[in-house]
Amino acid sequence: MLDLDALPLSRKQLRSIGRATARINLWHGSVRSGKTIASLLAFVIAVATAGPSGLIIICGRSLQTIERNALEPLQDSALFGPLARHVHHTRGATTAVILGRTVHLIGAADTRAEGRLRGLTAQLAYVDEATLMPEGFWTQLLARLSVPGARLFATTNPDSPRHWLKVGYLDRAAELNLRSWHFRLADNPSLSPEYVADLTAEYVGLWRRRMIDGAWVVAEGAIYDMWDEAEHVVDILPPMRRYWCGIDYGTTNPFAALLLGEGVDGRLYVCGEWRHDSRATHRSMTDAQYSAAVRAWLAGWRHPSAGPEDPRGVAPEWTFVDPSAASFVTQLWADGHPGIARASNEVTDGIRSVAVALAAGRLRVHRSCVGLLTELPGYSWDPKATERGEDAPMKVDDHSADALRYVVHSTAHEWRHLLTAPPPEEAAA
Repeated sequence: MLDLDALPLSRKQLRSIGRATARINLWHGSVRSGKTIASLLAFVIAVATAGPSGLIIICGRSLQTIERNALEPLQDSALFGPLARHVHHTRGATTAVILGRTVHLIGAADTRAEGRLRGLTAQLAYVDEATLMPEGFWTQLLARLSVPGARLFATTNPDSPRHWLKVGYLDRAAELNLRSWHFRLADNPSLSPEYVADLTAEYVGLWRRRMIDGAWVVAEGAIYDMWDEAEHVVDILPPMRRYWCGIDYGTTNPFAALLLGEGVDGRLYVCGEWRHDSRATHRSMTDAQYSAAVRAWLAGWRHPSAGPEDPRGVAPEWTFVDPSAASFVTQLWADGHPGIARASNEVTDGIRSVAVALAAGRLRVHRSCVGLLTELPGYSWDPKATERGEDAPMKVDDHSADALRYVVHSTAHEWRHLLTAPPPEEAAA
């Protein structure tokens, strides 16, 4: 049923599968490095030989991520051959059947998920993206693996070197019944050189070291260390194909709105900015006043190269609003503002999207966006969060920077193809 020699596995993958006999077995390293396939194969072999006592569990950030990262690969015959026919799951169900054994699927989005483990006894567990699990959930899961010979199989991309998984487990491997394997992108023999080059282009700075090199490195200093005013600030905007708007809502803190455009040259441009700082103006604004001001700003905005006879006004395809500003979103709807959406607020993912666009030369900022230009050079990682093993920006002078993160990350699926397109200068030539 499962012939490892027939599968396109590297020597490191085969070695890790054969040696995954510890209580804790952990595959960590870069994205697409082959660690997930190796870990799933080791887990399935354990399922095939498991005794009748104790539950079998797969854990992930959510049921959807479990389906995407574990079950769908297992059901792919190109990856797992005939084994794929013995993996059954109905999308949305909290159980699956693997080799005739019932496997329970548990999402662990926050610390409350720990309660789902109370009272159960497990013999096998598979954890997808372990660094995203709450520490309390991981600890409780290990306590529930109480059947003799019980084993845990886990994968993860690297995080901060002070993350609880690194400090409490990987760094203490000699003290624990734990085996781990570190994978780099180059360890996956099935990847083409073109794909490796494309993937490498999508990560910069901190994320390149983590996601490509597989290093557990600390976030420190400037978040956008690739920021260069001479390169990234422009005085002239090309014609735009379309526009989006990003809004960071503030009452006592500044309110910031940014207009992002996709230029005909294949770059993104922050074309304009509207801000209101109640502390500086000594005047607070209501949701209705903010809504009117933003709509008036968009209605009056004119491309800098437009002539006096050209009409004013721009209509963003979508306006992405700070997801915590529910009342403001309601106000915009009531005022008939089109295309409103709650912004994607995954902070580190959003920062990465902006960093990738900047580093690839695909994002520029017009000189009129004074608030954003003031904030970006000082936008820094919070050292106190770093000490806790977390990546988080300092919450100081970040309002236009947050609006930028909202609109760039929320539209990433619209512009990510630009990263692998020819540079604008070559395309123009």
